[in-house]
Amino acid sequence: MSELFGTLSDGSKVHRWTLERAGVRVRVLTYGGIVQSLEAPDRDGRVADVVLGFPELDGYVRHPEPYLGALVGRYANRVAGGRFPLVDRVYALARNAGPNSLHGGERGFDKRVWDAEPVEHGVRLHRVSPHGEEGFPGRLDVTATYTLLESGALRVAYAATTDAPTVVNLTNHSYWNLAGTGTTAAHRLRLSASRYTPVDANLIPLGGLEDVTGTGFDFRAARELGTTPYDHNYVLDGGAAPAAELYDPASGRTLTVTTSEPGLQLYTGDHLAPPHAPRSGVALETQHFPDSPNHPAFPTTELRPGERYASWTTYAPGWRN
Repeated sequence: MSELFGTLSDGSKVHRWTLERAGVRVRVLTYGGIVQSLEAPDRDGRVADVVLGFPELDGYVRHPEPYLGALVGRYANRVAGGRFPLVDRVYALARNAGPNSLHGGERGFDKRVWDAEPVEHGVRLHRVSPHGEEGFPGRLDVTATYTLLESGALRVAYAATTDAPTVVNLTNHSYWNLAGTGTTAAHRLRLSASRYTPVDANLIPLGGLEDVTGTGFDFRAARELGTTPYDHNYVLDGGAAPAAELYDPASGRTLTVTTSEPGLQLYTGDHLAPPHAPRSGVALETQHFPDSPNHPAFPTTELRPGERYASWTTYAPGWRN
């Protein structure tokens, strides 16, 4: 189901698509590809919205920096100095996080209105990012398909092609709170990640991969998030285990994340600002590593003509006693 959600100052219409299946309801906006809400039952059948959002379009326009629920790109996370080499030249990007480029620049994919069409049990968003947008090379043709599976899991699948060499790294930036209210301090998290990428003071990777053993970064066994701040990329181990499992003991709600991506950014929302309180949601951003274009040893984010970028992540809500 689609309905008018609001109108931007330039007259662009924004629509909201509602998907329902297996007791789960998801609302997706054509503005920024935003997951506005995801409603799921707890162990007693009580339904709550478990992602942070705004009830009206104006909230997203006035408070863009948390990237609540947004589809971020062309390059999710940071690019150091807003510069990267590709083929035979260095490209300069819009710098919107101090000296660095973050989540696609000043007006990334999260601030664009996408075309939409229905698909079975979902909606497909589409836009063409022109050559030079926010400094990125190549005309990028992008789709993001949001589907509710038979189990009630939300699958987000991305695809893109280009007419010139470029870099691509897309993710969803939802903040999860399985209690539906309060903080996530008591949530228990497990990550299938034996390593992470250490960063400098500007959250730029130093270039190496560090073992989490014996450190505060070790979430291989489920434990409480507590109050320690995290904004770090984890190197996923791969294999059959889910990338992440989040659990709220009070409600019994769970979230299981599986992905084709090699990394996951754990951000505990310490800089969230009113109307959302710090640590009222935790982001689990599946991705390629931050600043990969400047680290040849990292998995590549390059896309060339004739190739197809493809990535998917599934967010499966559930509950247990």
